[in-house]
Amino acid sequence: MLLKQRSFLIVLFIINLLGTIYGFIWYGPQLRDTPAIFLPFVPDSPTASLFFTIFLAFFIFGKHVPYIEALAVMTLFKYGVWAVVMNVLTYFQLGQLSFDAYMLIFSHGAMAVQGLLYAPFYKIQKRHIVVAGLWTLHNDFVDYIFGVMPRYHALDVYMDEIGYFTFWLSIASITLTYFLTIKHKNARLGD
Repeated sequence: MLLKQRSFLIVLFIINLLGTIYGFIWYGPQLRDTPAIFLPFVPDSPTASLFFTIFLAFFIFGKHVPYIEALAVMTLFKYGVWAVVMNVLTYFQLGQLSFDAYMLIFSHGAMAVQGLLYAPFYKIQKRHIVVAGLWTLHNDFVDYIFGVMPRYHALDVYMDEIGYFTFWLSIASITLTYFLTIKHKNARLGD
């Protein structure tokens, strides 16, 4: 199976590592302007891809870190979908997108998909989903109460609606993680 081939995993690891580094660089200006207490909650997508990169590093060597796996699948899906939706909305608002925006649509769409593709391999239990879900919802709280969310200036007038959408996207991500890992595995075991 391609998803488990060592050479494929190494290539995927390198791609995610480079994407993570690029993402942290992209957030550089916002990180410089953010109070230190909120720094872990600013770079949403790069942190999600960092979780997945860590998962891949362990998976290559046949190891599992279920808390990281839960954070990876949940946040990859959430922020992958979120960025695609925000860029599409920006297109409708402005009537055009930059090359960078199209690159973000493609890369974040791939983020969402890759996290889901590896769902059969995660060793996630309910406690891992609870912790990852709390992190994810707390991140929404910090983003939209303290204003450290990613900025799409063309959409600033819709920040309340975006915050509401983001909360429900988090709920969907938590639910999807549960169904793809716990519920699906229990169904295969006959529970």
